[in-house]
Amino acid sequence: MENGPAIFAGAVFALFGAALLVWTGIRVRRGEPVAQGVSQIASATLTSLAAVISLGLGAYCLTRL
Repeated sequence: MENGPAIFAGAVFALFGAALLVWTGIRVRRGEPVAQGVSQIASATLTSLAAVISLGLGAYCLTRL
């Protein structure tokens, strides 16, 4: 009964993390700001960390089935 929500949550976390990581990589490669008014190194680091955490949560949810 709890497999459906776990699959949905895992897929959402994994898709969000992957999309955020790709978006951050593209912005950094082009030299564009990741966040307005913040240093590029700090914003790219924090965004990448959030993406990796989201991917980890997605993997955790999907391995608990």
